[in-house]
Amino acid sequence: MAHIGIVGSGNVGANAAFFIAEKGVADVQLYDIQEGLSTGKALDMMEAAPIRGYMTKISGTDRKDVLLQSDIIMITAGKVREPGMKREDLFEANRPIIEDMADSLKGSAAKVIIVTEPVDLLTALFVKRSGMNRRQVMGLGGMLDSTRLRYLIAHEMKVSFENVSALVIGRHGSSMIALPEYSSVSGIPVTRLLPAEVLEQLVASTRNAGDLIVEMAQRASAYYGPSAAAADLAEAIYRDTRRVLSVSTMLDGEFDVKGVAMSLPSVIGRNGVEQIMKPHLNAQQVGLFQKSAKDLAAILGA
Repeated sequence: MAHIGIVGSGNVGANAAFFIAEKGVADVQLYDIQEGLSTGKALDMMEAAPIRGYMTKISGTDRKDVLLQSDIIMITAGKVREPGMKREDLFEANRPIIEDMADSLKGSAAKVIIVTEPVDLLTALFVKRSGMNRRQVMGLGGMLDSTRLRYLIAHEMKVSFENVSALVIGRHGSSMIALPEYSSVSGIPVTRLLPAEVLEQLVASTRNAGDLIVEMAQRASAYYGPSAAAADLAEAIYRDTRRVLSVSTMLDGEFDVKGVAMSLPSVIGRNGVEQIMKPHLNAQQVGLFQKSAKDLAAILGA
């Protein structure tokens, strides 16, 4: 039995499997409805193992019942954005995939990672449909946005990524809320290291990063970044590392928001979201957070 199952063997799913294998986290089972795709990609990656030196096993299956035996299930399947599309434009197109997996996992103890867009809407839909504990289901959301901001801060300051931390919360995409006061370089707040106008530019670039990649690539949305972030999240769960990561979680009263999923920094371990950590927000940030919640609720209720 593979410990990590991945639904979808396209760009995101296959690269997530590869990153997990390279890090030696756990065996991976790829699943796809397209016959032969998952087994073919798994074989290709295993034939690279003698060169790359990983010992973890990647296998493929066309059978959902085999996938469902995994401890952690990552959902990456679905339609991706095209130039000019917003994330929420994919909601109805990708909804059936999430509903099918939610129905299949009712009563399961598995931990679920939602990567398919729109991640916040689909994370909330999955929890509601499956009836699973909200802490078992995590969307990539702010973790990817935070990683992008880390890269931009490091690039701007010409320092190692390892020395940079960044925090982005809220709704994934253009309504994200960056928290520069919780972002630092070797513990020094970036607000003391960079002028306000430069920070604003970096946040704007982070906000538009996904759109820019879609526009530049034309026929593909971002997948290396999301794959790497998803692999990191799977590792934190499987190895019970207790890392604090900004993941999209169904909210139940945080900042007076219920019934929708958005990102907040969370302690990630074997049980999924072990603890949600609430950063201090000013009145404007709380207002933006709550507005995003209302917008998401309106779409979910439509």
